[in-house]
Parts: sequence; structure tokens; C-alpha cells
Amino acid sequence: MPLLTEAAKGVYVIAVTPFSDNGDVDWTSVDRMVDFYEEKGVTGLTILGLLGEAPKMTSEESKAIAKRVISRAKVPVIVGVTAPGLAPMRELADSVMEFGAAGVMVAPPWTTKTDDQAYAFYASVGETLGKTPFVLQDYPLTTNVTIAPKVIDRIVRDVPNCVMLKHEDWPGLSKITALRASSDKGETRRISILCGNGGLFLPEEMGRGADGAMTGFCYPEMMVGVVANYAKGEIERAHDIFDAYLPLARYEQQQGIGLSARKYVLAKRGVISSAALRKPGGALSPKDIADVERLLARQTKRLAEIGA
Repeated sequence: MPLLTEAAKGVYVIAVTPFSDNGDVDWTSVDRMVDFYEEKGVTGLTILGLLGEAPKMTSEESKAIAKRVISRAKVPVIVGVTAPGLAPMRELADSVMEFGAAGVMVAPPWTTKTDDQAYAFYASVGETLGKTPFVLQDYPLTTNVTIAPKVIDRIVRDVPNCVMLKHEDWPGLSKITALRASSDKGETRRISILCGNGGLFLPEEMGRGADGAMTGFCYPEMMVGVVANYAKGEIERAHDIFDAYLPLARYEQQQGIGLSARKYVLAKRGVISSAALRKPGGALSPKDIADVERLLARQTKRLAEIGA
């Protein structure tokens, strides 16, 4: 599989990790999930992210899941390799690149407090990874690390194997605008920007110069449709598709139960066998399930209205 480059665009869906009810990895569901995402038209897969429950897995499980997904997938696979130190990060990165990954993704440590510390960390990541292309994961709502546009520009100028930004700042539309202004003026390379936050701001992010999405949602076809229609210049159609799915996407973004809702719907769609999260992890209450079912019913009506 080709390596990840600055030209990447489309939808690199953040994949869940399927577990059985007893917490074991469900390998049959892993295969079915890969096939499902590809059938829905995603450009690539991103695995072992925060919502892939990566922190709950052993290093051997992480490698095994990466190997299974990469061997199954017909699209590029990016693997989250964030770790407490550079040595375990490199160990996992080297393994997944040998399996055939397109690149890796790295989030900053929570101890990062200053601009210089953020720059120094990613300079070290670039040096440690060598020729492996990587994604800078900018997710301050979870990492509590804010990386200013000027710092990202500095990293992009000085760290050549940083080829993509996973943008999840919130509010963050002005950050995309600032980064694109820098590259348009020739002050930095133009790297790929794919956006997260469950796709809640995807149409606006595309309008600011993003290249697509790198996030999870139980209906990846929403993100595929929005990005594809933006690329064709069908802006209103992109917004119509987005609007039809927005209430469910919003529900999925709740801290604590959002991943449970995503897995519930994926199980309902027959993608995974169990909606279970690996412990510690919550589950939907009967009232939560009633909420989701109502949202699904209303979503079906809206999709019929727009002919999607």
C-alpha cells in the first residue's frame, strides 16, 4: 500500500474495535467491519485511536489488530501509535509499517504546556520515526494540549514526515483558515487536513479548506457523501446530506456514552456482533436506546425526503 502523503483527501474513518461480550477481540467482526467501511466508500481506515479503545489493549493486541486490518483492507490504513514515550511509539510504528500501514498518528502528551514543548515533541517524533509519515493529532478537548497555528506551521516547515493534521480543535474553523493562508502564501508546505469531532462541523470545515474527514460515525456514508459533493461543487447537496444525519451525529458526541451509541448502531446494522465496550466502559440504558431508536426513525424519514 502506498505511503501517506500531503495530498491525502477523502474520508479516513476512525474504526471501532469490536469486542465480544466478555471483552475478547471479536476477529470475525473485525473482518466484517473492514468490509463494511470499504463498501460505504471510505478512502482509508484509521485504527487504534482513542475511540478505538486503544488504551485498553495490550501492545500485542494492538499489533495483532493492526496486522489483521491491514491484511484485510484494500484501502490505506493509518495506525494510532501514541504512547507514554518515544521508544514504545517507535516499536509499534515499526511493526505496523512492516505490516503495510500507510502511516501512523501521534497525539501530544498531556504534559505539553508551551509552544516550545509542542514543537520539541513533534520534532522528536519526526526524528524517531525516520521515514515513516505521520499525522499530527490535534485534539485539545481530550489531550488538554492546545497547539497554535503558528506552532503547527513551524512543525510543518521543519519536520518533513509530518504530512497530515487531524484537526479536532473546537472552536477550530479559524485554525483551518490560518493554516491554509500560510501554505497559500508559500510560508509552509500544504499538508493534508482531515477533520474530526464526529463530523459535526464537516461542511464548514470543507468550506475553510479541509481535505476531508478523519473521524468516526455509525453512518460513514454521511461523511463520504458530504466530502464527495463538496469536491464536485454540489455544496447544497452536501449540506442536505449532512443535515439528515446531524441529530444522530450530535448524540454520538456525548462524553461517556457516545461510543456506546456508535457501537449500538453498528451492531444493529450487522457490522459488529456485540455493542460491548471493553471495561472500563459504559453501556446504554433503556432510555438511551429509546433515544437512539427515535433518532434513527426520524433520520430514515429525512433521507427519504432528500432522496438519499
